[in-house]
Amino acid sequence: MKIKAAVVEKQDADFEIRDDVELADMGPDDLQVHMVASGICHSDEALRTGDAVIDYPIVLGHEGAGIVEKVGPEVTQFKPGDHVVLSFYACGNCKSCLKGIPTQCENYAANNLSGTRPDGSAHFTENGHQVADMFDQSSFTTTTVVRERNAVKVDPTLDLRKLGPLGCGYVTGSGTVLNTLQPRPGETIAVFGTGAVGLAAMMAGKIAGCTKVIGIDIVDSRLALAKELGATDVINSKSTDVVKAVQDLTDGKGVDYAVDTTGVTQVMEDSIKVLDQGGTTATIAVTPNHIDVDTWNDLCVNDKKIVGVNMGDSIPQVDIPRLIDFYKAGQFDFDKTEKFYKFSDINQANADSRSGKTIKPVLIIDDAYQPGK
Repeated sequence: MKIKAAVVEKQDADFEIRDDVELADMGPDDLQVHMVASGICHSDEALRTGDAVIDYPIVLGHEGAGIVEKVGPEVTQFKPGDHVVLSFYACGNCKSCLKGIPTQCENYAANNLSGTRPDGSAHFTENGHQVADMFDQSSFTTTTVVRERNAVKVDPTLDLRKLGPLGCGYVTGSGTVLNTLQPRPGETIAVFGTGAVGLAAMMAGKIAGCTKVIGIDIVDSRLALAKELGATDVINSKSTDVVKAVQDLTDGKGVDYAVDTTGVTQVMEDSIKVLDQGGTTATIAVTPNHIDVDTWNDLCVNDKKIVGVNMGDSIPQVDIPRLIDFYKAGQFDFDKTEKFYKFSDINQANADSRSGKTIKPVLIIDDAYQPGK
C-alpha cells in the first residue's frame, strides 16, 4: 500500500515528506499500525547526519505511537483498535533474550539498524528501489508495519500524542537508573545533560529515593525545568566548576552514580571525576567521541566503574507500562518536556531539537486524532 513518509534521501539531507512510498505487506506476526504521533530523538539525527552507519534513502523515526489497524494470523497479544507505543525489536530467541535482556539481543544491530526488516526484506520501497528503515518501525510515516514484539499496548484513555517517546528516550534515561545503576534510597546521583533522556534519568533517581539528584546543563531554562521535575540541586557547568560544585554538595565526597547523556568528551570525563570512591557512571549518548580514563587512580585505586547502557537495559513491555504508572501517580511528568509540531514541520522540529530550543519535539501525524476516542 502507498503511504506518506518523511524520507532522508542522502546523508545530512533534510526530510522530504513523500506520498509515493510503498509499505511492505504484512507477515504472520505483524501489526499494521496507523501512526498518530512520533517523537524526534537524537538517534534519528545521528542516522540522518551519518554519525551512525546506515543506508540511504531512509525513513527514520523510532518513538511512534498509534492504533492497530490489522494483525497477522499468528499475532496473539493485539487486536485492531488497540493503542500501542512502538519500541525496538528483539528476536526473543537468542541467549540474551532468553535471559530477559532484549537490549543485548545478539541480533540487535541486524534487527534495528541494518535498514531492512528482521528477515532481510525491504520495509519500504519507492519506484521499485528499497528505502531503509529504522528499528523495524520507521514511525515518521502515516502507516507502518511492525512485528508483534515491537509493540506495547497502552491505556486507550491516555493521549497517544504524548506517549511515543516512552519507546526510546524516556525508557532509556529511566531504565539506565532503575534497571542498570539501581541506586538505593539515600544514595546520590548526578545527571549530565537535561534533555529528554537526562530528565528521565533524573526523575528515576528521585523515584528510586536518591537524596541528592543533581541536574547539570549549560541552559538555565532546562535547569529550571529540572528543579520543577524533582532535582534537589542544579549546576550550570558553563559558568561553574562542575567537579568542585558536586563535591561541595556532597561533603567533598562526590556522588554514588552519574549519568552522561551528552556524549561530549570533557563532560563524559567529568562524570567520572564527580564520583565518590566506588561510584559508577553510565555513558549512554550516541556519539563518535572518545574519553581518556585514568585506569590506575580512578578505576583501580578508587574502584570507580564506567558502564555503557543500551536503551536503558529495558524490556519495553515491562518498563513502558511501569513509566505510565509513574506518570499517572504524578512521579514521572515526561510530558512537560514535549512540544507538538505538525508532521509537515518535521525539519523545523528537528532543528529545534538540534539547537536545544525544544527538549522533546513530537510530530502530530494524525491531526484528526482525539485523545480517549
